[in-house]
Amino acid sequence: MTSSLSKITSQHLDRMAIVYVRQSSLAQVRGNRESTARQYGQAEEAMRLGWDPGKILVIDADQGMSGRSAAGRQGFQELVRRVCLNEAGAIFGLEISRLARSSADLQRLLEFCSVTGTLIVDADGVYDLQNYNDRMLLGLKGTMSEAELHILAGRLQESKRAAAQRGQLRFPLPVGYVYDVDGRTVMDPSEEVQAAVAAVFSAFEVVGSAYGVVGSFAGKPFPRRAYGGSWAGEIRWGRLTHSRAINVLSNPAYAGAYIYGRYHSQRSVNPDGSFRTKIHELPRQEWPVFIPDHHPAYVSWETFLANEKRLAANDSHNGARPPREGSALLQGLVICGACGRGMSTNYSSGKPLYDCSHSRADHIQSPRCRSVMAEAVDAEVAKRVLAVISAEEIRLAMVAADEVQVREANRSRAFELQLERARYEAGRAERAFNSCEPENRLVARNLEHRWEEKLQAVAEAETALAAAKVEALPLPSRGELETLVEDFPSLWAAPSTSIKDRKRILRALVADITLVSEPAPGEDLRIGIHWRSGATEELLVNRPIRYSRTSKEAAEVVSRLRNRSADEIAAELNGQQLLTGKGKPFDAKAVCWVRKVYRIPAPQLHLGPGEMTVADVATQLGISAGAIYNWIELKYLDALRGDDGRLRVNFSAEVEEACRQRVAKSHHLNPKTPSRAVGATV
Repeated sequence: MTSSLSKITSQHLDRMAIVYVRQSSLAQVRGNRESTARQYGQAEEAMRLGWDPGKILVIDADQGMSGRSAAGRQGFQELVRRVCLNEAGAIFGLEISRLARSSADLQRLLEFCSVTGTLIVDADGVYDLQNYNDRMLLGLKGTMSEAELHILAGRLQESKRAAAQRGQLRFPLPVGYVYDVDGRTVMDPSEEVQAAVAAVFSAFEVVGSAYGVVGSFAGKPFPRRAYGGSWAGEIRWGRLTHSRAINVLSNPAYAGAYIYGRYHSQRSVNPDGSFRTKIHELPRQEWPVFIPDHHPAYVSWETFLANEKRLAANDSHNGARPPREGSALLQGLVICGACGRGMSTNYSSGKPLYDCSHSRADHIQSPRCRSVMAEAVDAEVAKRVLAVISAEEIRLAMVAADEVQVREANRSRAFELQLERARYEAGRAERAFNSCEPENRLVARNLEHRWEEKLQAVAEAETALAAAKVEALPLPSRGELETLVEDFPSLWAAPSTSIKDRKRILRALVADITLVSEPAPGEDLRIGIHWRSGATEELLVNRPIRYSRTSKEAAEVVSRLRNRSADEIAAELNGQQLLTGKGKPFDAKAVCWVRKVYRIPAPQLHLGPGEMTVADVATQLGISAGAIYNWIELKYLDALRGDDGRLRVNFSAEVEEACRQRVAKSHHLNPKTPSRAVGATV
């Protein structure tokens, strides 16, 4: 120890002695208190080696954190900072592995210590990083520490995998399952919990979506198991959320399967050099351990696979286009023929509208990107679909269905024959093993190994047969198909056929719809249908008019009689049997609207004392004319409509003052005014 003490000089004693304290987990901090006490005791060792108590700093901010990475370890980063600032004379710790389990982080720290002359002090001695032998020894210790961590982790993982392959590795169970006294997985003894879990699968079978399941649980509690803390293991009741519904429906444990290694953690490097860990779900064929029928199931494995397919078909983030609520028949299938982007479905005044909003959001809208009312498009496509699905087409579909059933039966029969042969060979291997004398171990071992191989072949054949049955497409019965042949259009139009059912039928035939809208009148809407079979065709229809305008003949009459009153012009229009765009007789209000649309100047308005037009009142108050019309409707302002149909506002000095006070108090008309409290009156 004399040689070690000689490495400590006055320069080291003038700087700080830093004691680094760390335990890898909170469980170690709580349970392994002796190690923690020994680490804090390094402060006394620093005083014994000559450091003044005021120059001893204890860094324990990394308690309960792993040393695999320096990211997130504030204490280690503080230690490196003080070494780089030449403030540290020595670093104290029980062993070198406490500083960092990563060789990269440890070697980086040792390099800084070598440059600044900082010593490393552990239970074995004092190390000067500027000395080659000390540096080599510390590097070897760090490498051995990392190797030790790798070996221990490997042993633990192999032990876990071996227990999992036997189905005996215990881990937190999803709600609805518990461990019994013998360690077996059984259903929760609470019938209320069982009923809640079963209700999730029953609701999904009816509604077909996770959001629908959440809606069916509105106002009903759903159980969840608490992990950690004082409530660990207890059932807590709360609201069923969409994520929890997805977790229940996609968890194979509810189908009685024991799964280990379903998720895999993968580390990656951020641009700033820090590490991050992401959890990925492995494909089913890559699960390390999969034991079917391990414990009681809420649903069968076939039902679980069917639910999994339905969830994937509902996932619009991965390109799926499931039928949603709403009256738009082609929702999710429409593509803009101008920019090639999908058209969204909006509802204007309760009417569906296909709108090319994505292109506008990306600032790539072409002049031909337009919105189209869904009513005419849906009707044309539905008419074409009904024409395609004729009795002859359905009869051909029945013939194809028969062929599919025969093909599936042959395919299943092939798997059944493979399974039968595998069982026969396994039986032969078993009889050969049983006929062998137990003392003849040389022969018995080979026969036992051969038997195990045949049993493995049987298991693989059973799995292949089960997968073939699950992948087989369920087809309607012959009677159902024959009923469709008789009157499919009536079935389509029947009130019992929901919008979702029509969308499902249409999606079974149509891949997508492309809309190209032309500004010219006539046949200006082109509908391209891309069938599932790969065939395409185009329909030409008149673009639906979203609103009607008054005829040009009526506008010419209004322009010719512009100097007359609105009532006189309305009488003339009605006398000529001209109608508004909505097919109604003209009145003074309709005449004023024609003047506004066609920009026909109105005759000069003769105002009485204290009267002003709506436009003049809005200008004088500095607000919009719409606000004045609103005040007139709410009886805040008195106004009379003259013979010409135009409003005359009674706007005396008193009325003007009241209006200005109303503007000053209004947050909408005067943005500088603070918002009124809830419940305040206008």
